[in-house]
Amino acid sequence: MHITQLNRECLLHLFSFLDKNSRRNLAKTCHKLLEVFQDPLLWSLLKFHSPVELKKDNFLLGPALKHLSICWYSERVKVCNIEDWMKNSLQKDFCKRHENTVSDFLLAVCNRCPNLLSVTLSGCGHVTDDCILQLLKNCPKLRSLKLENCVRISDQSLEAVTLHGASLRTLHVDFCRNVTRAGLDTIRAKCPSVMLRADRSAGMIPDSKPGKKLMLEKASRKLVQL
Repeated sequence: MHITQLNRECLLHLFSFLDKNSRRNLAKTCHKLLEVFQDPLLWSLLKFHSPVELKKDNFLLGPALKHLSICWYSERVKVCNIEDWMKNSLQKDFCKRHENTVSDFLLAVCNRCPNLLSVTLSGCGHVTDDCILQLLKNCPKLRSLKLENCVRISDQSLEAVTLHGASLRTLHVDFCRNVTRAGLDTIRAKCPSVMLRADRSAGMIPDSKPGKKLMLEKASRKLVQL
């Protein structure tokens, strides 16, 4: 039996075991398999592990998307999470090339995927509070938002949750050094039903040179007092 003789349900099940590149390659072999590739039911979950993946044509964005994960773990991408004032010229040039990659992608998600239920962003150094605001406003069904090592995320994102996160039940802001204890306390007070986790966030050195200097001065004063 040839693969094209299988019914649509079987083909969708078969495609579900393949990664994005394999799905695209298989879809290029005939028109019937291309139709399966373009079926929204196939794209309820998307995972990305490098900036390059976001620019490929091996996936579809649409109302069927329920779960999205964008996680950078490579050493090169980690450069984007270094404080701007500590980067050398080579590192700044590298970061500039990726600065709008995730934000542009998330804008497309906001416009095409209103039924999102969960979003995980890890190591995305260029994601801003405005990205999170637009995500919450355009995806009202969002129940889980997990942010890890996103250095530009601040209390403004937490405020956006209080205003537009009516469906949110899980919020992680781990290793987000520009989130403060005051912001976390606001979430706990205004959104008691949200399961909040903030591992290594509030109290970390913020992403600004003056902020680091101030914290070092406070630490020095404490040592003197001891």
